[in-house]
Amino acid sequence: MKKIEKAFKVKNWNEIKSTDSWQIFKIMAEFVQAFETLAKIGPCVSIFGSARTQIDNLYYQQAEEIAHQLTLKGYGVISGGGFGIMEAANKGAKKGNGKSVGLNIDLPFEQDTNKYIDNDKLINFDYFFVRKVMFVKYSQGFVVMPGGVGTLDELFEALTLIQTQKIAPFPIVLVGKKYWQGLIDWIKQVMLEKEHNISPQDLDLINLVDTTEEVIECIDKFYAKYLLKPNF
Repeated sequence: MKKIEKAFKVKNWNEIKSTDSWQIFKIMAEFVQAFETLAKIGPCVSIFGSARTQIDNLYYQQAEEIAHQLTLKGYGVISGGGFGIMEAANKGAKKGNGKSVGLNIDLPFEQDTNKYIDNDKLINFDYFFVRKVMFVKYSQGFVVMPGGVGTLDELFEALTLIQTQKIAPFPIVLVGKKYWQGLIDWIKQVMLEKEHNISPQDLDLINLVDTTEEVIECIDKFYAKYLLKPNF
């Protein structure tokens, strides 16, 4: 970011955000900063879920354990940088002495960053779309815990890119059959069977599991066949 500011002699990004053409450079700066930081992190898995999930929730505890087990397999962990499931993910990565990455988004009503992110691996974004590019480009898998609209947004972004062959497939694992089964049933019964808006093989992009062991198995099984590399 500082390199871009110096190159374009920008002292205050907020002053230029109101003009469309100058916004391009702010967007460019976010991409440059993120590319430079994340290109060095190695294989990582992103863990998504609600920022509202409390520490005593079973899904929080499971997200922490999933992250821990992933680090023992040699993966780093990427989260959205905030609290709830995101905090649990970074906490589990720290527990396993793995790389702990936080892609934080600046919001007017939330979100501060959790304390378990590596100091050199925290990136703050103004733009959701830039942040989503980074999740997809540098993640070798998505583990999706119960969450809200933002979690669904990130899930369907990845599914769309894989379905349209904009990126190569990578494992997408939904954790919590009780939480996700209704959505999967609707996709199958309405989108596929009734309206024919997707193909049967699109459902194969999703793994629906309950246990930590199943999550690790899905990712291990996938990368027994494919090389670990950035997605585009």
